[in-house]
Amino acid sequence: MTLLLVAGTGEARALASSLTDAGVAHAIWLPEDARIDSTGQADHRGPLKEFLQTLRPQAVLDASHPFAVDTSRIAARFCAENVVPYCLLRRPEWTAQEGDLWTHVTSDADAARQIPPGSTVLVASGREGLMAYAARPDCRIFCRQIGAPGVPCPLPNGDWLVQQPPFPVSEELELFQRLGIDWLVLRNAGSVRAETKLTAARLLGVRVAMIARPAPPEGTQVATVAEALDWARAP
Repeated sequence: MTLLLVAGTGEARALASSLTDAGVAHAIWLPEDARIDSTGQADHRGPLKEFLQTLRPQAVLDASHPFAVDTSRIAARFCAENVVPYCLLRRPEWTAQEGDLWTHVTSDADAARQIPPGSTVLVASGREGLMAYAARPDCRIFCRQIGAPGVPCPLPNGDWLVQQPPFPVSEELELFQRLGIDWLVLRNAGSVRAETKLTAARLLGVRVAMIARPAPPEGTQVATVAEALDWARAP
C-alpha cells in the first residue's frame, strides 16, 4: 500500500518519521509555506488535487493544519470519489482555563468588531485576515510573522512583529508588557508550542479573541499521532 501523508503540522513531522520506522510506504505532500524533517522520502509541493490524480494513493492520512480546510476538503473529496480510505488527524482544541478572558469569534473580521477602541492588539492569526483590522484605525495593531514578510505592513496603525519560535512564556510576558498588549487574536489551532501566548495572556489579564476552527470534512478522525499510526498500519 502507498499512503499519502498530507503535511503542514508538527504532528505530520512526527508521523513521517514514525511511518518510515514502521516500514509503511508513503509519499508526503507539503503546502508551500510548510517545512518537514527529512525522512528519506520525496517531499512534493504544488496543487494537491493534481498530485492526488498523479500519485493515485491507496490511502490518505491528512495531518494538515486545522485551519487548512480547503486542503482537507480536496483530500477528502478525492478519497470519497475514488473509494480510498481517508483519515484526518486533528489535535484537540484549546479550552479556556480559570482566569482566561476569552471572546469566541468566527473570523478576524468578527474579532475586529469585538475589540474596543484604544486597544493594543497582537494579531497572531496570520496575515491572511490582517486587512480586517483596517476598519480599526482607533487601535494599535501588531501582526506576528515568522520570517520577514518582505513588504511593509499594510496598516498605517500597524507593524510587523517578526520573531522565530519557540516563544517561552517568559518572553511572551516581556513582549506583552513592553508593547502594552491588551488584546490577543489567534486561531484555535490547539498547538502545544503556541500555547505559551495563552499562558502569558492569562497571567497578565490580556483578553483573547479566539477564532473558532472551521468544520472538518466527513470521514474517520483521530486526535493523536499514535492513533493515526495505528490507522495507517491497519490492513
